[in-house]
Amino acid sequence: MKKGFESLKIVSNNEISPTIFEIKLEIANTEAIKPGQFFMIRGWEATDPFLPRPLSVAGVEDNLLTFLYEIKGKGTHLISKLKQEDTLEVLGPLGNGFTLENNKRIALISGGIGIAPMLYLLEELNGKIDFYTGFISDVYWIEKIKKQANNVFLSTEDGRFGHKGFCTDQFEPYKYDLVFTCGPVPMMKKVLSLCEGIVPVQVSMESRMACGIGACLGCTVETSNGLKRVCKEGPVFEGKEVLF
Repeated sequence: MKKGFESLKIVSNNEISPTIFEIKLEIANTEAIKPGQFFMIRGWEATDPFLPRPLSVAGVEDNLLTFLYEIKGKGTHLISKLKQEDTLEVLGPLGNGFTLENNKRIALISGGIGIAPMLYLLEELNGKIDFYTGFISDVYWIEKIKKQANNVFLSTEDGRFGHKGFCTDQFEPYKYDLVFTCGPVPMMKKVLSLCEGIVPVQVSMESRMACGIGACLGCTVETSNGLKRVCKEGPVFEGKEVLF
Protein backbone atom coordinates (compact mmCIF):
# COMPACT_ATOMS: atom_id res chain seq x y z
CA MET A 1 0.00 0.00 0.00
CA LYS A 2 0.96 3.59 -0.53
CA LYS A 3 2.68 5.14 2.49
CA GLY A 4 0.20 6.91 4.70
CA PHE A 5 -2.62 4.39 4.39
CA GLU A 6 -3.68 2.53 7.52
CA SER A 7 -5.76 -0.59 8.07
CA LEU A 8 -9.07 -0.13 9.87
CA LYS A 9 -11.28 -2.96 11.07
CA ILE A 10 -14.80 -3.16 9.66
CA VAL A 11 -17.50 -3.10 12.35
CA SER A 12 -20.41 -3.41 9.91
CA ASN A 13 -21.06 -3.18 6.16
CA ASN A 14 -24.80 -3.24 5.43
CA GLU A 15 -26.99 -2.63 2.41
CA ILE A 16 -29.54 0.01 3.43
CA SER A 17 -31.16 0.47 0.01
CA PRO A 18 -30.65 -1.19 -3.38
CA THR A 19 -26.96 -0.60 -4.31
CA ILE A 20 -26.47 1.73 -1.29
CA PHE A 21 -24.27 0.55 1.61
CA GLU A 22 -23.38 1.97 5.02
CA ILE A 23 -19.99 0.88 6.30
CA LYS A 24 -18.60 1.53 9.79
CA LEU A 25 -14.91 1.32 10.66
CA GLU A 26 -13.12 1.26 13.99
CA ILE A 27 -10.74 4.22 14.29
CA ALA A 28 -8.55 5.31 17.19
CA ASN A 29 -8.68 9.10 16.79
CA THR A 30 -11.63 11.08 15.42
CA GLU A 31 -10.77 14.55 16.73
CA ALA A 32 -9.25 15.83 13.47
CA ILE A 33 -12.13 14.78 11.20
CA LYS A 34 -14.32 17.65 10.00
CA PRO A 35 -17.66 17.58 8.14
CA GLY A 36 -17.07 17.71 4.40
CA GLN A 37 -13.72 15.92 4.47
CA PHE A 38 -13.12 12.54 2.83
CA PHE A 39 -10.90 9.45 2.92
CA MET A 40 -9.30 7.48 0.11
CA ILE A 41 -10.47 3.88 0.51
CA ARG A 42 -9.05 0.61 -0.79
CA GLY A 43 -10.51 -2.81 0.01
CA TRP A 44 -8.68 -5.19 -2.30
CA GLU A 45 -5.16 -6.53 -2.79
CA ALA A 46 -5.05 -6.87 -6.57
CA THR A 47 -3.99 -4.06 -8.92
CA ASP A 48 -7.34 -4.13 -10.73
CA PRO A 49 -8.85 -1.71 -9.94
CA PHE A 50 -5.65 0.24 -9.49
CA LEU A 51 -6.91 3.40 -7.80
CA PRO A 52 -8.52 3.77 -4.36
CA ARG A 53 -11.95 5.38 -4.08
CA PRO A 54 -12.77 8.70 -2.36
CA LEU A 55 -15.62 8.52 0.18
CA SER A 56 -17.04 11.46 2.13
CA VAL A 57 -17.23 11.15 5.90
CA ALA A 58 -20.86 10.45 6.82
CA GLY A 59 -20.48 10.16 10.58
CA VAL A 60 -18.04 10.10 13.50
CA GLU A 61 -19.06 8.74 16.89
CA ASP A 62 -17.46 6.69 19.69
CA ASN A 63 -14.38 5.77 17.66
CA LEU A 64 -16.53 4.72 14.73
CA LEU A 65 -16.09 6.20 11.26
CA THR A 66 -19.12 5.91 8.96
CA PHE A 67 -19.24 6.08 5.17
CA LEU A 68 -22.13 5.79 2.76
CA TYR A 69 -21.37 4.49 -0.73
CA GLU A 70 -23.13 3.43 -3.88
CA ILE A 71 -22.06 0.41 -5.93
CA LYS A 72 -21.03 1.96 -9.24
CA GLY A 73 -18.05 -0.06 -10.41
CA LYS A 74 -15.59 -2.81 -9.57
CA GLY A 75 -14.02 -1.04 -6.59
CA THR A 76 -17.24 -0.33 -4.70
CA HIS A 77 -18.54 -3.80 -5.64
CA LEU A 78 -15.49 -5.36 -3.98
CA ILE A 79 -15.93 -3.19 -0.88
CA SER A 80 -19.58 -4.27 -0.62
CA LYS A 81 -18.45 -7.91 -0.25
CA LEU A 82 -16.32 -7.21 2.83
CA LYS A 83 -17.59 -8.49 6.18
CA GLN A 84 -17.29 -7.64 9.86
CA GLU A 85 -13.69 -8.06 11.09
CA ASP A 86 -12.27 -7.60 7.57
CA THR A 87 -10.10 -4.52 7.08
CA LEU A 88 -10.05 -1.52 4.76
CA GLU A 89 -7.00 0.51 3.85
CA VAL A 90 -7.74 4.21 4.30
CA LEU A 91 -5.92 7.51 3.90
CA GLY A 92 -7.34 10.60 5.55
CA PRO A 93 -8.99 12.76 6.60
CA LEU A 94 -8.32 14.75 3.43
CA GLY A 95 -9.45 18.01 1.89
CA ASN A 96 -11.12 21.12 3.23
CA GLY A 97 -14.48 20.66 4.88
CA PHE A 98 -17.43 22.95 5.50
CA THR A 99 -17.01 26.22 7.35
CA LEU A 100 -19.39 25.88 10.28
CA GLU A 101 -21.52 28.84 11.30
CA ASN A 102 -23.94 28.37 14.16
CA ASN A 103 -27.00 30.10 15.56
CA LYS A 104 -28.29 30.88 12.07
CA ARG A 105 -31.14 29.79 9.84
CA ILE A 106 -29.50 27.07 7.77
CA ALA A 107 -30.65 24.91 4.86
CA LEU A 108 -28.96 21.62 3.95
CA ILE A 109 -29.80 20.42 0.44
CA SER A 110 -28.79 16.99 -0.84
CA GLY A 111 -29.56 14.74 -3.77
CA GLY A 112 -29.09 10.96 -3.78
CA ILE A 113 -25.76 9.79 -2.41
CA GLY A 114 -24.91 13.46 -1.78
CA ILE A 115 -26.69 12.96 1.53
CA ALA A 116 -23.51 11.25 2.84
CA PRO A 117 -21.52 14.27 4.11
CA MET A 118 -24.66 16.17 5.07
CA LEU A 119 -25.65 13.98 8.01
CA TYR A 120 -22.31 14.50 9.76
CA LEU A 121 -22.60 18.21 8.99
CA LEU A 122 -26.11 18.25 10.45
CA GLU A 123 -24.87 16.66 13.67
CA GLU A 124 -22.16 19.31 14.08
CA LEU A 125 -24.31 22.39 13.45
CA ASN A 126 -26.36 24.45 15.86
CA GLY A 127 -29.21 26.68 14.79
CA LYS A 128 -32.54 26.40 13.01
CA ILE A 129 -31.74 23.76 10.42
CA ASP A 130 -34.00 22.57 7.62
CA PHE A 131 -33.00 19.56 5.53
CA TYR A 132 -34.07 19.23 1.88
CA THR A 133 -33.29 15.87 0.30
CA GLY A 134 -34.22 14.26 -2.99
CA PHE A 135 -34.07 10.74 -4.41
CA ILE A 136 -35.18 9.00 -7.58
CA SER A 137 -37.43 6.46 -5.81
CA ASP A 138 -35.91 4.61 -2.84
CA VAL A 139 -34.99 6.68 0.21
CA TYR A 140 -32.59 6.12 3.11
CA TRP A 141 -31.40 7.78 6.33
CA ILE A 142 -34.56 9.87 6.64
CA GLU A 143 -35.27 8.79 10.23
CA LYS A 144 -31.74 9.76 11.27
CA ILE A 145 -32.20 13.18 9.72
CA LYS A 146 -35.57 13.72 11.40
CA LYS A 147 -33.91 13.29 14.80
CA GLN A 148 -31.57 16.22 14.14
CA ALA A 149 -33.26 18.70 11.77
CA ASN A 150 -36.03 21.15 12.59
CA ASN A 151 -37.86 20.31 9.36
CA VAL A 152 -37.30 17.69 6.66
CA PHE A 153 -38.48 18.23 3.09
CA LEU A 154 -38.39 14.91 1.24
CA SER A 155 -38.81 14.53 -2.53
CA THR A 156 -38.73 11.59 -4.93
CA GLU A 157 -38.83 11.92 -8.69
CA ASP A 158 -41.50 9.24 -9.02
CA GLY A 159 -43.57 10.46 -6.07
CA ARG A 160 -43.11 7.25 -4.10
CA PHE A 161 -42.20 9.23 -0.97
CA GLY A 162 -42.79 12.86 -0.11
CA HIS A 163 -43.10 15.52 -2.77
CA LYS A 164 -43.15 14.31 -6.38
CA GLY A 165 -40.37 16.14 -8.14
CA PHE A 166 -37.08 17.65 -7.02
CA CYS A 167 -35.94 18.84 -3.61
CA THR A 168 -35.29 22.30 -5.02
CA ASP A 169 -39.02 22.62 -5.80
CA GLN A 170 -39.75 23.16 -2.11
CA PHE A 171 -36.71 25.30 -1.30
CA GLU A 172 -37.23 29.01 -0.51
CA PRO A 173 -33.81 30.68 -0.22
CA TYR A 174 -34.98 33.93 1.40
CA LYS A 175 -35.79 31.98 4.59
CA TYR A 176 -32.11 31.26 5.33
CA ASP A 177 -28.82 32.86 6.33
CA LEU A 178 -26.66 30.06 4.93
CA VAL A 179 -27.03 27.08 2.59
CA PHE A 180 -24.95 23.90 2.28
CA THR A 181 -25.42 21.55 -0.67
CA CYS A 182 -24.09 18.28 -2.08
CA GLY A 183 -25.47 16.12 -4.87
CA PRO A 184 -25.82 15.89 -8.66
CA VAL A 185 -24.47 18.85 -10.64
CA PRO A 186 -27.88 19.87 -12.10
CA MET A 187 -29.31 20.05 -8.58
CA MET A 188 -26.43 22.13 -7.25
CA LYS A 189 -26.61 24.45 -10.26
CA LYS A 190 -30.27 25.00 -9.47
CA VAL A 191 -29.47 25.72 -5.81
CA LEU A 192 -26.85 28.29 -6.80
CA SER A 193 -29.25 29.91 -9.24
CA LEU A 194 -31.99 30.18 -6.62
CA CYS A 195 -29.62 31.56 -3.98
CA GLU A 196 -27.76 34.09 -6.13
CA GLY A 197 -27.87 37.52 -4.54
CA ILE A 198 -29.94 36.22 -1.62
CA VAL A 199 -27.94 33.85 0.58
CA PRO A 200 -24.35 32.44 0.56
CA VAL A 201 -23.85 28.78 -0.37
CA GLN A 202 -21.16 26.22 0.38
CA VAL A 203 -20.89 23.49 -2.26
CA SER A 204 -19.38 20.02 -1.74
CA MET A 205 -18.09 18.85 -5.12
CA GLU A 206 -17.36 15.34 -6.32
CA SER A 207 -14.63 14.35 -8.75
CA ARG A 208 -12.71 11.30 -9.90
CA MET A 209 -9.47 11.21 -7.91
CA ALA A 210 -6.23 9.30 -8.27
CA CYS A 211 -4.17 10.38 -5.25
CA GLY A 212 -6.43 12.44 -2.97
CA ILE A 213 -3.54 14.64 -1.83
CA GLY A 214 -3.20 17.16 -4.66
CA ALA A 215 -0.16 15.64 -6.34
CA CYS A 216 -1.60 14.26 -9.59
CA LEU A 217 -3.83 17.24 -10.54
CA GLY A 218 -6.39 14.78 -11.90
CA CYS A 219 -9.31 16.39 -10.08
CA THR A 220 -8.55 19.98 -11.09
CA VAL A 221 -11.62 22.12 -11.83
CA GLU A 222 -12.06 25.64 -13.10
CA THR A 223 -13.28 28.20 -10.58
CA SER A 224 -13.76 31.96 -10.62
CA ASN A 225 -10.39 32.13 -8.83
CA GLY A 226 -8.54 29.94 -11.31
CA LEU A 227 -7.85 26.22 -11.42
CA LYS A 228 -8.26 24.39 -8.11
CA ARG A 229 -7.96 20.78 -6.98
CA VAL A 230 -11.13 19.23 -5.58
CA CYS A 231 -9.08 16.99 -3.26
CA LYS A 232 -6.88 19.77 -1.87
CA GLU A 233 -8.58 23.18 -2.11
CA GLY A 234 -11.97 21.42 -1.95
CA PRO A 235 -14.06 19.38 -1.90
CA VAL A 236 -16.03 22.22 -0.28
CA PHE A 237 -16.04 25.53 -2.16
CA GLU A 238 -17.86 28.82 -1.78
CA GLY A 239 -20.77 28.77 -4.19
CA LYS A 240 -19.66 32.03 -5.80
CA GLU A 241 -16.42 30.30 -6.86
CA VAL A 242 -18.00 27.35 -8.63
CA LEU A 243 -18.20 27.29 -12.42
CA PHE A 244 -20.31 24.34 -13.58
